[in-house]
Amino acid sequence: MHGSTTIRGEGGRRVIPLPKTAVAAVVARCLFWGLLVIAGAAGAGAAQPMAGSVEGAPGGPSITISLADRRLYLTDPNGSTRGFPIAVGRPGVPIPVGVSSILRKRRDPTWRPTAHQRREKPSLPRAVPPGPNNPLGKFALDLGWTAIAIHGTNEPESIGKQASGGCFRMLPADIEAVFAATEIGTPVRVVRERLAEAVPERPVPVAVRSPAPAFASLQPVPPAPVARVPTSVVAPPEPVLQPPPTPVADPRCATVTAPLRRMICDVPALALLDGRARGVQERFLAAVDDPAARAAASYELIQDERRFHERIAALCWIRSGTEGEPAVAAAAQSCLTTALDRRLKDVAERIADLRGGARLAGRP
Repeated sequence: MHGSTTIRGEGGRRVIPLPKTAVAAVVARCLFWGLLVIAGAAGAGAAQPMAGSVEGAPGGPSITISLADRRLYLTDPNGSTRGFPIAVGRPGVPIPVGVSSILRKRRDPTWRPTAHQRREKPSLPRAVPPGPNNPLGKFALDLGWTAIAIHGTNEPESIGKQASGGCFRMLPADIEAVFAATEIGTPVRVVRERLAEAVPERPVPVAVRSPAPAFASLQPVPPAPVARVPTSVVAPPEPVLQPPPTPVADPRCATVTAPLRRMICDVPALALLDGRARGVQERFLAAVDDPAARAAASYELIQDERRFHERIAALCWIRSGTEGEPAVAAAAQSCLTTALDRRLKDVAERIADLRGGARLAGRP
């Protein structure tokens, strides 16, 4: 069969038959151009970054933080990597691990302590303006995790240590360099493994540089071999270790229902750590002769314990139902183990402070 087309002219209308192959060619051409238009629109939509994406611009900078190295590694678009020392969270403070990105850049930031920080230290102000007393320094890079940032510090001696409340502190000159080299959307990855021997920290000339390894392919650095000590060297005498404090069981365990106290009572390892701190307190109070001084010291220790519970329940994400989620419960118990170990030292320091009181001299 043949198709037809109509042509208008001065002499009227004429119908010219077209071969079937010509009609098919016209239809195919229309379909081809239509598909190109649709594909172009889809490609334009795919090229736009999704909200919340942690991918930076192609060829842009990226950051990897190694908690084991306590260093921040900045990879430039040309593939070279620079390393900077940092301070990480104190023992017992949860540190985020995984992938995030820079959500906001702040120059001369104002520091606003979190509610947990102000409960832990009520003397903290609600806000600290820019200046020499600002713990954020002059630059801050806010990450996708709540209240977590890469920032400067007014305590440079803390760099390289576990000293922060969860953020990543840098020396003033280092954070200024990282601030200038990154942009909003720069991906940030936090890992626990050591990377110091896997990531070069000095740029290598382009002519001899091999392709930079992807961070996902980095393997933890094996521990260095232990040097063999010559037999002629006499090892120093081992220090005499003091026995751990005798634990005292919590008498409330039979009736307590609070999630954090319930977890401590139900997990033997946690109950042991908690019992040792309790034993140190009870022996101290038993040695105080003055009843009024003993009551005042007991009240202070009880308030310390209450503040500890409030802070750690939030930091370790211990809530009603935690024990029913195995992965969450395991993480909470690990966090609580570190916190209770630290609490034993805090209790000893607190008792040393109380002994300095005028009426707390008691039996040895």
